[in-house]
Amino acid sequence: MPDFKYIVVGAGMMGAAAARHLSAQTEGVALIGPGEPADRKSHKGVFSSHYDEARITRGFDGDPVWAELAQRSIRRYAEIEAKSGIRFFTEAGCLFTGNGKGLAGDYVSRALSSAGRLGLGVETLGTEALAGRFPMFSLPADHGGSFEARNAGHINPRALVKAQCSIAGAQGTHLVGETAAHIHDTSHGVEVVTREGTVHTAEKVIVAAGGFTNMAELLPSPVDMAATGRTIVFFELDEARQAIFGAMPSTIVLAETEDDIVYILPPVRYPDGKIYLKIGGESEKGRLETLAEAVDWFHSDGTPGEVEFLTRKALSLMPELAGCPVTSGSCVASITRSGYPYIGYTQSSNIAVLTGGNFVSAKSSDEIGRLGAVLLASGQLTEDEFAAEMSPVFI
Repeated sequence: MPDFKYIVVGAGMMGAAAARHLSAQTEGVALIGPGEPADRKSHKGVFSSHYDEARITRGFDGDPVWAELAQRSIRRYAEIEAKSGIRFFTEAGCLFTGNGKGLAGDYVSRALSSAGRLGLGVETLGTEALAGRFPMFSLPADHGGSFEARNAGHINPRALVKAQCSIAGAQGTHLVGETAAHIHDTSHGVEVVTREGTVHTAEKVIVAAGGFTNMAELLPSPVDMAATGRTIVFFELDEARQAIFGAMPSTIVLAETEDDIVYILPPVRYPDGKIYLKIGGESEKGRLETLAEAVDWFHSDGTPGEVEFLTRKALSLMPELAGCPVTSGSCVASITRSGYPYIGYTQSSNIAVLTGGNFVSAKSSDEIGRLGAVLLASGQLTEDEFAAEMSPVFI
């Protein structure tokens, strides 16, 4: 007899959500994944990109599938906070701003269409109204804005994962703080062998290992997904600048091409006790193919050229940041061929995959995890659960 009915491999945002939803329906669920390393710079194992204090959340989205995934998740934030006793959502609002040309115009047009269908409260702001409403920015003269005030802002991904694991544990999930190294389908169940030397068995396993999905023997064959390194820049704010930027929303500055888009998180307190404003972009495309390459990347402070670009961009948009101490860091985006998460079975009918955040999934992770739970419990997704869009591609 297998040890468990279901094993979820990967205790990040998607995996923890999948374990919560599964354990609400059945006994015999295990969640296998290591905790955050105490010393990032010396850690030699896998990482997770939820090791952060703030990610943008919003329903306003130029892709109707992502808009729906976000809304389904956001509706459950209050329930998750209440059940866990852990707060992770800050309703700071989310601002999109751009000049309406090229990609920026197309994105906003599509997003407004989805906003109407989903009943989102999105306010359109002209240049003057934008400047008056958000004086902390010095935006180009041709920029307008779309502002979503309710059910938008930012989430704390560390706290969200903690909340999901807390509820899953209370529902009977076995939380195993180990790292999966090999997964094999056998005649007596699916074996999950960890780096610690333990073997766990289950009737079915779903792999939610993020950018590390292809970097160990976890799937019968790799998924068609690129793990790409992304650089983030932090501005440390003193009390005076905290007052200036304290009321700012989460912000996405659109551009005519994808490579020039930047996102900005409002001031947030980090574990070192300091308040930081964070900025990142989407221009980096370098692939991380091996565990060693990924570990080296997570040990780094990002790409120097990208740090320079993001710093310069931040100062042009927010001149009051001049003189702030600047630091940088690294994270990983998992980009699938479809642009959507992969949620489906592999060549084995007992091993499924749940991965591919595409750099926008933190806000939607609860619904993505729920869909992974549906897949294991019922054997398939339906059209309403985006079966076609989430179909994995293997190489």
